[in-house]
Amino acid sequence: MTQPRTAHVGDPRVLELPRCALVILSGDDRGREQIIEGDLFRIGKSKGNDLVLPDETVSRAHCEIVRDDRGYLLRDLGSTNGTLLDGAEIKEAWLKTGAVITVGKVELKVRPFHERVEILPSDAASYGEVAGKSVGMRQVFGLLERLGPTDATVLIGGETGTGKDVLARSIHAQSPRAKRPFIVVDCGAVVGSLIESELFGHEKGAFTGASATRQGAFELADGGTLFLDEIGELPLDLQPKLLRALETRAFRRVGGNQSTAVDIRVIAASKRNLKMEVERGKFREDLYFRLAVVPVELPPLRERLDDIPLLVGTLLARIAEGDATGSTPTDISPETLDALRAHDWPGNIRELRNVLERAAYLSRAAGHDEVSLGFVPLAGAAQPNVTKEIRLAPDFEPGKSYRDTKSEWEALFEKQYVGWLLDQSDGNISAAARAADMDRKYLHKLARKHGLHPKK
Repeated sequence: MTQPRTAHVGDPRVLELPRCALVILSGDDRGREQIIEGDLFRIGKSKGNDLVLPDETVSRAHCEIVRDDRGYLLRDLGSTNGTLLDGAEIKEAWLKTGAVITVGKVELKVRPFHERVEILPSDAASYGEVAGKSVGMRQVFGLLERLGPTDATVLIGGETGTGKDVLARSIHAQSPRAKRPFIVVDCGAVVGSLIESELFGHEKGAFTGASATRQGAFELADGGTLFLDEIGELPLDLQPKLLRALETRAFRRVGGNQSTAVDIRVIAASKRNLKMEVERGKFREDLYFRLAVVPVELPPLRERLDDIPLLVGTLLARIAEGDATGSTPTDISPETLDALRAHDWPGNIRELRNVLERAAYLSRAAGHDEVSLGFVPLAGAAQPNVTKEIRLAPDFEPGKSYRDTKSEWEALFEKQYVGWLLDQSDGNISAAARAADMDRKYLHKLARKHGLHPKK
């Protein structure tokens, strides 16, 4: 009863916001309708209530209605004459369409409805850490500006590298839960047999190797946001358990008997087309609809090339912020921007970020004041002064020893190679280590050393 629905009507995006009203059926105000606004709606005789019922049988603070993404919960507040739902006295109960609430002697009928709202592109060129001035991105920003601050579940789609994880963090940062935990579970990076424990935790002795009780992501995210990355990789046999936990906002640890309630907002993301996965029988339809309350699709970079200058400026500024020496160049020529626009970016923003990061550091090491692509090849693009191989011999500095020069370039090679390796494995540290025949822990150490951020 509280899940927004989206539909494409012409160009603008139309959002159907679920609303609910109470119709007074008896008393002096018979026929009056009051829309339930906000997440907490109080009913009583006192003037401080959202719905004031001046009837002697109604207590000053009689009952309240709490809204979340599961629906509307009616709760009695210790009233003198009690609160009834369809004739039965309740302490708390979920409201259903057409139900009749009796407050003292006053009857109220529940009337859900949908309000159609046209979501226009935002005037802003960013949403949190996500930048973009193209119509497609501003359409996403406009939707999230409206629904981001709520507890509505968001499903983010888009190709690998489009920034789904960054958008998820931005949604959390723009919500009332911003100061609470943001817990990430990468469903594609956790071994299938361990994903249930990753989500729900486990009791000591629940399985071989469970030497101690462990909290899961649901428990750790209590009060905050749970981000389920690559949800399309979740094993089919575990999907009903996740669905039940999402519907009830409660879970049981693996090997446990006690159910624990949590207060969380859920954001999910997938590079897969989940509608198609549902048709193929690889993803449960009921779980898809539970997650796709607010569906958001991030366009690939090749469809928003006009955003390249803004993205380059934003990314270079962030790269420079992480440089303790303060010498990383952030200027870039129009010719270089044209070369970047000419590339098709199969790796999307992640590829752009890695290219700029390497180019910036290599340009700095060569003593250049401007970021040059001459140090980083881009396949298939017409690039000014770009060699086909990375130039490994910049201008040497007089007075710098052989040992220091060699160490600097070894570090640059190390950073570039690790970055390339992680690109090839889509950020998966385990896959990258196997491909390079390296120890996983050592590769992870190198990635952290150079400020690269692989998926766990």
